[in-house]
Amino acid sequence: MTLPATATAPLPWEGGAYSIKRHGVTLSNCDAEPVQTPGCIQAHGVLLVLRPDDLVILQASENSAALLGFAPEALLGQPIGLVVGEAGAAQLRASMAGGATDANPLRLFTLPGRGAGGSDGAPALDVSMHTLDGLALVEFEPTLPAAEAQAQHGYALVKKAVGRLRQATGLLHFCSIAVDEIRELTGLDRVMVYKFHPDGHGEVFAESARAGLDPWLGMHYPAEDIPAPAREVFKRVWIRPTPDVNGALAEMVPLVNPHTGRPLLMTHCTLRGASVMYTEYLQNMGVTAGLTMALRRGDELWGLIACHHYSGAARLPFEVRAASELLAQVVSLQHQAIEQQEHLAYRLSREAIHQQLIAQASQEGGLTAMTDGAPTVLEAVQADSVALYHHGRWWRVGPTPPDAALDALAQWLDGRHEFADDTRPVFVTDRLAADYPAAAAYSDVASGLLALPLAASRGTLLLWFRAQTMQTVQWRGDPEYDPKVIGPHGLRLTPRRSFELFAQSVAGRSLPWLDVDVALALRFRVLVMELVVSRAERLAELNIDLARSNEELDAFAYVASHDLKEPLRGIYKHAHQLLEESLLAPGSEGRNKLESLMRLTLRMDALLDSLLHFSRVGRMALDMEQTDLNSVVAEALEMVDARRLERPCEISVAEVLPEVTCDRVRVREIFVNLLSNALKYNDQPVCRIEIGCDRAGPSSAGAGAGAERPAGTAGLPVFYVKDNGIGIAPHHVEQIFKMFRRLHGRDDYGGGNGTGLTIVKKLVERHGGQVWLHSTPGQGTTFLFTLSAATAA
Repeated sequence: MTLPATATAPLPWEGGAYSIKRHGVTLSNCDAEPVQTPGCIQAHGVLLVLRPDDLVILQASENSAALLGFAPEALLGQPIGLVVGEAGAAQLRASMAGGATDANPLRLFTLPGRGAGGSDGAPALDVSMHTLDGLALVEFEPTLPAAEAQAQHGYALVKKAVGRLRQATGLLHFCSIAVDEIRELTGLDRVMVYKFHPDGHGEVFAESARAGLDPWLGMHYPAEDIPAPAREVFKRVWIRPTPDVNGALAEMVPLVNPHTGRPLLMTHCTLRGASVMYTEYLQNMGVTAGLTMALRRGDELWGLIACHHYSGAARLPFEVRAASELLAQVVSLQHQAIEQQEHLAYRLSREAIHQQLIAQASQEGGLTAMTDGAPTVLEAVQADSVALYHHGRWWRVGPTPPDAALDALAQWLDGRHEFADDTRPVFVTDRLAADYPAAAAYSDVASGLLALPLAASRGTLLLWFRAQTMQTVQWRGDPEYDPKVIGPHGLRLTPRRSFELFAQSVAGRSLPWLDVDVALALRFRVLVMELVVSRAERLAELNIDLARSNEELDAFAYVASHDLKEPLRGIYKHAHQLLEESLLAPGSEGRNKLESLMRLTLRMDALLDSLLHFSRVGRMALDMEQTDLNSVVAEALEMVDARRLERPCEISVAEVLPEVTCDRVRVREIFVNLLSNALKYNDQPVCRIEIGCDRAGPSSAGAGAGAERPAGTAGLPVFYVKDNGIGIAPHHVEQIFKMFRRLHGRDDYGGGNGTGLTIVKKLVERHGGQVWLHSTPGQGTTFLFTLSAATAA
């Protein structure tokens, strides 16, 4: 309940001498209220403030005469023994000496009634004390009838409650047991566990109420209903009783403590005066008495246990309040453990899936294996869909935004500070459009996002999405309430008067991600990175083996080019001499065998040359330079000119080819091999060949090619050589790029050793590209290839 700064009036008190009894009605900003120094107490008890050294009274509440028989003026400057006697004073000294009372109110003894005039009919007083801010604060409360019996009953109830809490099966069950037990212990009409959400607003998470009361379970309340100063107090104290919402206040005399020169810090006082704002808020709800206890997780306030009574004052004895406080501490200590147990089964089941996914990726050769099969990466956390960016493309499971939207989202995420945290690089939200407005276009499938990079280079990105969940939040009163209204104390900040049910539809949000979801995602990232490192180590081992194999291949190439080729030349030479010197008649069996021997030696020599060339293609350094492909194609045509003259032939270049960065000699070899095949494997009267480039076609290259692009070639220029030759049957397409693989007889179509297309594929891959084909038997074939993006640029 905070008004704009311009509406906040100056504080009407001087020197910090604040009293809610005098000044509380003039507040215009709840967050500025000095809750811990209210200057007043609840008037059903008395507060005396002592100097610890000599126990001299420095301050007294203005109602001291009614309960202690001494007006404040008669007490100031006097020793505490005047009120509690020497034995009581000695007990106070002993308690302070042990240090147990530091910020910890303890009930010490019961004082006989000392009301106004020393009447014997005055109630006995429970005396408690604590020390704070260099002072001793002594509180006196009337002893309630049958307090001892209630104390014994309270102990039994606490023991029973702890036993029941240990049997809880989940967080909601745990909190439901807690509210039931606290209502039985206190006898109050309604007890609630009030849970704070991340945005500060509260929700009734569990409730126990007497018959006839409207249920509030599941209701939401604006964050402003419990202002920041009040929340801060509950980080320091466990319990806050308000036994009579309509009760009077008693001001401290004097307001400023003469020993410290400051307003009295009353954080831990049981009698600390309640804010006018707070009591008015309770009155608007029909509450006549209240008891509030903190629920903490570590040093943070997780929620409150709020107890309401509707039938008059409810002054709980010290023993019942102590038992309630103990239960609140037990609940605080245990409810996180209960929730963690609740999440444990979920975490274990997901971690088992993680292991399966990593095994899949390891056995099947990459992260993309996790998007196909069972399980998929979608099941690594609880989500509706997932998108994995890997190897330059998106792999998706479930309904996700389209690729263009994913690209834009990935670029936005790359600039987020969350990804700059190397120890916890994760972005998580259940309202993506609130941070990234473009996401509103696909909020139906991606309102929630859990994103993290799977590699330090951010070349691999994992995005889990949760779909929009249309929610109807039930509020007790309008969450847009304007606190600047005329209240019973005039124009000032006033608590809500209406608690009618108010339904609010919430769109553009998903179910919230739990801490366990984020922890699972980060753990999965570690497993993936370990897999990547393991594969990198394996790759390093393979590279060592490959280097050793290359050395052996070099040795083989040397043997092939020298030790094997030299004997072949000798065989050919001697066979030729025998043939020339022979008197064998043409067509005779002996002459035919000599001619066959010469052909076989020539063929063996050619095979060795091809093998030697192929072994070097994969290891030779490329001489990259800016190259005009038109001149490269012209040179290739010259090199196949002899074969062109063998039959009618028409060769055309469909358009001016681009300049690229490549190894000129190797790209020319690609074209030579493709042109040679197009000329060789053709049985048409006129051989027609077309050379061209499709610079940005989405699915095909070359007129009538009709071949779908392989993955990873989108946007790259596609070069092609198209012919009207014999074509290739579909079942042979996978075979033609293999070494020494021929689809026809050895001497058909002019012969060949089956290495040309193998070398083409190797040279294209050396340039970072891909080669594929489209063919129709009897109509022709189109060979297509790309170069890498850097090369094509």
